Amino acid sequence: MLNIPASMKSCCLTTSLLGILASPALAQHLPGLPPAGNQAFQLYQQAEEQRAFAIAPGGSWGWHAGADSSDVAEDKALSACQSSTPQKCVLYARNGELIFNTRAWPGLWGPYATAAAAARAAPGVEPGQRLADLAFRDAQGRSTRLSALRGKVVVLHFWGSWCPPCRKEMPGLAGLRQALGERRDIAFVLLQAREPFATAQRWARNQHLTLPLADSGSTGEDDADFRLADGSLLADRLLARSFPTTYVLDKHGLVVFSHVGPVDDWRGYEAFLRDAARHSGK
Repeated sequence: MLNIPASMKSCCLTTSLLGILASPALAQHLPGLPPAGNQAFQLYQQAEEQRAFAIAPGGSWGWHAGADSSDVAEDKALSACQSSTPQKCVLYARNGELIFNTRAWPGLWGPYATAAAAARAAPGVEPGQRLADLAFRDAQGRSTRLSALRGKVVVLHFWGSWCPPCRKEMPGLAGLRQALGERRDIAFVLLQAREPFATAQRWARNQHLTLPLADSGSTGEDDADFRLADGSLLADRLLARSFPTTYVLDKHGLVVFSHVGPVDDWRGYEAFLRDAARHSGK
């Protein structure tokens, strides 16, 4: 058994010792976690009891080992996970026991707001808040706005063909849309940033990607704003501190999920989107 340093007994996300201590061969792939998260779980498995490991949609995790009791380990693991995400963290393992609830996992974006609660939602980018009402041209070239999609779950994705991580994850995003089929209650809005729409279209066409690209109205690399339905401008960094950035909105238009950076496994969100389409908007 590895002697885990005290500094490693409670951690979340990456650590400087991860690459030294973790084996390259992973025993399993935890849902939604990037490779570093799976490596962290390997460390967890070799740590002393009492220990617990927690995860959240979007790829965050946290764990703690060497606690006085299982309850303390669970609290500390959940706290470590929660410190890095607005999403709800749940326990994945306790000591040597796997306690992950697979069936409940896709429902963690809920509980979803009622119509009355949604009407009182504050503006913002956090879960439960209402995103700014963006104006854009849809995939058919029609002028529209984000609020026109109420009644649908919306995958709102900010990207650019100039952005290597954006380019890398696009096939995965296309695979997710294909897996969902032609559902009318889930919409994809992919808005290019800091480049003309024709440039983004040309890149996607050359990659043979069948995605419904929308036009943000960007005029080029010096254009750092998105357009709002009231005619005003909004600095793009207020919505996307880096690219790509993704939001999922429920049927009332409230944020239920956000992710900054590329998504490791887009297909892993299929069940979440189906759950939001089934249960939100009441």
